[in-house]
Amino acid sequence: MLRSMYSGVSGMRAFQTKLDVIGNNIANVNTIGFKAGRVMFKDILSQTVAGVTQPTEGTIGGVNAKQIGLGVTLSAIDTIHTPGSAMTTNVATDVRIDGDGFFALKTTPEQEVPYLSRAGNFMLDANRQLVNSDGMFVISAGGEPIVLAEDVTAFSIAQDGTIISVSADGTSTPTEFQLGVVKVANPAGLEKVGGNLYRMTPNAHPDGEVVLSTAGNIEVGTGAIISGQLEMSNVDLTTEFTEMIVAQRGFQANSRIISTSDEILTELVNLKR
Repeated sequence: MLRSMYSGVSGMRAFQTKLDVIGNNIANVNTIGFKAGRVMFKDILSQTVAGVTQPTEGTIGGVNAKQIGLGVTLSAIDTIHTPGSAMTTNVATDVRIDGDGFFALKTTPEQEVPYLSRAGNFMLDANRQLVNSDGMFVISAGGEPIVLAEDVTAFSIAQDGTIISVSADGTSTPTEFQLGVVKVANPAGLEKVGGNLYRMTPNAHPDGEVVLSTAGNIEVGTGAIISGQLEMSNVDLTTEFTEMIVAQRGFQANSRIISTSDEILTELVNLKR
């Protein structure tokens, strides 16, 4: 069989995966805290027809190797952690991180390793616990869920994540709760688990450890908490539609390679006639 046919098949598979990633990016263009994906390709090992020849001074020159490529494969599907634009909501429980870092969330207070998220659309439930839209607990810098007292009639969130309560008499008092922020050494190494959540991995942070810190920590490098705003998706539709055109043309070109290879094989079969 012709090598070109298998090269074309590998190209079609690769561009199909690229289209899948682009489609997911466009679908999440309005998802809070979503980070776009990017597909990178690499060539497959080449078949060596003839090796190199070492030159001999005054006798013969060197000859380069003759190699035939065998197609393309996926190199990586990266998650691009550039910041998304800010959307002002003026809701006290809507927060975003202006800089690096992730919010920590737990499904139960006893959960040891929290999930991470950039989506800050939080709310207070009936028990006055700060949770996300799926009912997961927002974790403080101390590692416990954030629960406001019954006498707190209103509150605000400072840039360092401290929750400042307002009592019935109008007195403002900082509470013992401060939003926990986790700095990750390699955010691209986090594993997406759905629901705007990430799972820590050993390639994201040394030993896969989740270290809770506070916002605005200069030593750690965490960003500030901005209350009343949400971080939108960082998907750029202009880039995505351009990449979609490139992927579509690449898919068509590789399908043409298969068609041409099939025509050649047909000619070979017809030689017997």
